Amino acid sequence: MATIDELMRANLLGVFGERDAVRRKATIVETYAPDVVFSDPEGTETGHDAIDAKAQALLDRSPGFVFAPAGQVHVVRDLGHLAWAFGPEGQPPVVRGVDVALVRDGLIANLYTFLLED
Repeated sequence: MATIDELMRANLLGVFGERDAVRRKATIVETYAPDVVFSDPEGTETGHDAIDAKAQALLDRSPGFVFAPAGQVHVVRDLGHLAWAFGPEGQPPVVRGVDVALVRDGLIANLYTFLLED
């Protein structure tokens, strides 16, 4: 069973940062509950297919962009928090944000993404 730290990093890098659809889909199954609920400023989606479509759409809109953790994962009981940066590789980030996840039975059950303003 993965730790919350591992789940948060898999969410950021192995799902939302993964351009290979086959690897991304495998990580989705290992990281999220089947009925995962994902909320961000654009709305709320439910399930593995919705997470996959969300990640693919983001990557399609952002060729050459990469995610990078902006610090360590913070954990309190069943919650994980990870700040991140997103932008062209090797350059300052264009977007910064924070992911907060509620973990149930070793998988992310609810995921919330907050975008940060400078």
